[in-house]
This record gives sequence, structure tokens and C-alpha cells, in this order.
Amino acid sequence: MSANYTSALEQYAALGVDTEAALAALDTIPISLHCWQGDDVGGFEKPGAALSGGGIQATGNYPGKARTLAELRADLDRALSLIPGKHRLNLHACYADLAGKKIDRNEYTADQFQSWISWCGERNMGMDFNPSYFSHPLADDGLTLSHPDAAVRRFWIEHGIACRQIAAEAARQLGSPAVTNFWIPDGSKDLPYDRKSPRERLAASLDEIFAAPVDRALNLDAVESKLFGIGSESYVVGSHEFYLAYAVKHQRLYCLDAGHFHPTEHLGDKISSILQFVPELLLHVSRGVRWDSDHVVLFDDPTRAIMEEVVRGGFLGRTHIGLDFFDASINRIAAWVIGTRSTLKSLLSALLEPAALLRDAEQSGDNTLRLALFEEAKTMPLGAVWEEFCNRRNVPAGPAWMKEVKRYETDVLAKR
Repeated sequence: MSANYTSALEQYAALGVDTEAALAALDTIPISLHCWQGDDVGGFEKPGAALSGGGIQATGNYPGKARTLAELRADLDRALSLIPGKHRLNLHACYADLAGKKIDRNEYTADQFQSWISWCGERNMGMDFNPSYFSHPLADDGLTLSHPDAAVRRFWIEHGIACRQIAAEAARQLGSPAVTNFWIPDGSKDLPYDRKSPRERLAASLDEIFAAPVDRALNLDAVESKLFGIGSESYVVGSHEFYLAYAVKHQRLYCLDAGHFHPTEHLGDKISSILQFVPELLLHVSRGVRWDSDHVVLFDDPTRAIMEEVVRGGFLGRTHIGLDFFDASINRIAAWVIGTRSTLKSLLSALLEPAALLRDAEQSGDNTLRLALFEEAKTMPLGAVWEEFCNRRNVPAGPAWMKEVKRYETDVLAKR
């Protein structure tokens, strides 16, 4: 135990905060690392595949992008070695291990993901899953589950059913429930006449997907909304209102993506409202800059506000935390490390709030004291507690982790 941490422990204790309890709690919270940061959302269904369609894009050409499954897994291993705690893998269906075979997405089974499941098992990690409703010829017009062509809808319905079954098998083998998150790009670039029919088709498609028998103890279904996307600026079929109502009606998880709302909306403010009516919540922690640009997550006010609400409301047991950003303009391993460590720091900051004092001040009507405590908490020695968390898990606490990334860049990434 360092002298810095001992001093921090005493300072927090003066405010009624148990730093050891906060560290123990943080150690139980897994972050689901998104595989798509390592290769710019390309996937490996086809050699040299690149992201296309879906209103999303990765910008930049920083050298060292993962070109194969082996390279992506090696990069993930390097990132995980620099992140304290025990975490999960968040996998998209387009990262199937096809072994050179031609298998379309509606025919995927757990066999195409067994190497991923085994990889997670070797690392004692859980796995989450995502159907891929983009970068496919049947998604080129920007419509999938709401498509007016029944044959196209059928393909994507079958894909959704297959993904839930794959996730359940991964959960069975790994001994940890998998969250399967449904996001689709469907929408219109310009003003539509008929907003109702696509939503009716989407609801019917989802009903059919979720009617397929899958053990809810193994697979947790989540639905994710979006305000707009590239190519769907005027109308998004799966809007916030649509998916929230659907999740409440069918008691599915609702996914809140930090980049999928208007810039003036506060994601943290939505959490306690939504969890009144749905069983659990999925968070996609991201950072939008002016639009859903999926910048690397920072230890900033919006991220801290999200984690504060999760902790203050006692929602940790009902909230699944995953990352969703991709930046091709900087070192991709560093992006994973920065984003995940920032998320963990935000959680630790929330766990170190003087909760009892704040609650007592609010309940007694002493709003002056409440405001003063909020401000005093901002300059408490969080850094010393974070350093202790990293040291106990044999992970570099400060900027020393960048030396490891630079070494990996020289030894591995530069040779790709």
C-alpha cells in the first residue's frame, strides 16, 4: 500500500467513504470490450473487407490495423494486459471464423464462432454478441428488418434468430449470460410519406426473432435506438420511442448508446426512468462529437454522469456496460486502453462519492451542503485510489502503459 493511497484512504474516510469497499466493488464490474475497434469495423467474412453501409464509418488510416482473426486477438490481448480488472468480449457477427467457407449470415451457427468462444474460455472471459445488419448486399439500400421485400426481411430475421442461438451457446460454454444487442440502420435520408408501415414491419420482425426458443438464462436480448445516421438523417425506423415502448412491452433490455441522442440530452438522466419499467439496461459507452462519431471514451463529465447515475441508483446489478467506439486515426490498442480505463475511472469516481453525506443533506433539505459536497468531491485524491487499483492488478497505473503500446507498435504493428 503506497503512501499516496494511505493518505487518500484517510481523506476519503473523513467523508465517510470506504476506499477498500470501492476498490472491491470496481473489481466486480466487467466492461465488454468491442472487437471492432481493432480493425475499423471491417470483420473477416471476406479478405480485405471494409465497413460499408449502416450510417457508420471509421475515419483515419493509422498503420497497424488487424487484418486477420489472429492479429485482432493478439491486439485484444495486448490491450487487456494494460487494463485492470476482469472483462468481457463484445463480438459482432461479421467477425465469424469462416475458415475459407462460403456461409451467409442467416446460416451462421456456433461453429463459426467456436474459436472465439474457446479464446474467451482460455482467458476466463464472458462474451456478448451483436447481429450485423450492415456491410452486406442485402443491406445496401439501408433497410433490413423493416424492408418492404418479404424475402429480404426473411433473411435478416433468420440472421437475428441465428445470433441469439449463437450467443446462448457461448454463454453455456463460458458459464456467463450473453447480451445480444439488436441495432439496425433502417431509415430514410429524406422525408418519408409513410412512417408507420416500416415500424409495423420492424415490430413484426422482432416478434418473430424473439419468439424463437432461446433460454433467457443464457441469452439477454437488448434493443438499441438511434436519433439519426448517415443515410437516415430524416427518419429512423428504430427510434428511441419505438424501442423503449417495445422493450417495456416485451420486457427486453434497452440499450442506451451515448452517441445516439441529441447532443443536449443527458444519458444519465434517462437511466432511473427506464429502469422503472425494464428488467435490465445495456450501456454502449461512446463519445459523440457533434454527431454519432464514436470518438474514444474519456474521463469526462458525460461519462462520469452516466456512471454516477448507475451507482447512485443501485443499478450495477441490472446494468451491462459495453464500449462502442472506433477510431482509425490513432493507435488502435491505445484507443481500447484509453476508453476502457476512462470508463473504469468514471465508475471508481462514482463509487467514491460521499453517498451517505449527500443523501442525508438532500433528505434534510440542506441543498447548500449538497452542492458543497459535490464540489469538494471533485478535488479528492481519486488518482491515488486508481493507482492502487492498477498496482494491485499488476497493470501500469500512469502513462507508463503507453511505453508498452509503443513497444508493441514497433515490434508488431509496424510490420503489418
